[in-house]
Amino acid sequence: MTIEWVCKHHSDLGKEQLYALLKLRSEVFVVEQKCAYPDLDGQDLDGDTYHLMGWEDNQLMAYLRLLDPESQGGDVVIGRVLTAPQGRGKGLGHEMMEQALKQAEKHWPQMPIYLSAQAHLQGYYGKYGFVVAGEEYLEDDIPHIGMRRA
Repeated sequence: MTIEWVCKHHSDLGKEQLYALLKLRSEVFVVEQKCAYPDLDGQDLDGDTYHLMGWEDNQLMAYLRLLDPESQGGDVVIGRVLTAPQGRGKGLGHEMMEQALKQAEKHWPQMPIYLSAQAHLQGYYGKYGFVVAGEEYLEDDIPHIGMRRA
């Protein structure tokens, strides 16, 4: 599997890329995980938001977004992390997290990074230097926990 990683500021996204990422987010979060929530939260095209996309041929296989620390109270915020069903079990998540950390450092050097992890993934994110920050909570009936990397 050869993945091309592309990280774009929201103002540089093509409409096809934007459509692909919103479609995949809907397929995974709304349909597969049965989470009825406002995925279009006004932050995709706001501030200095970046979108990290992993493409195989013309298929979006992995995605996350990076919200800038200025709009997020001082932390870079990683969110909307997903891998397409057909891309799972192939190490894409690890590649994507390495890419995300590189991009965060490139755009916002030395800034802490925050993410809201599904609680069962604490160990996974721990491998990348994230530690628990706060209490476990339910989001769309799925246990989550805040994690920060200084």
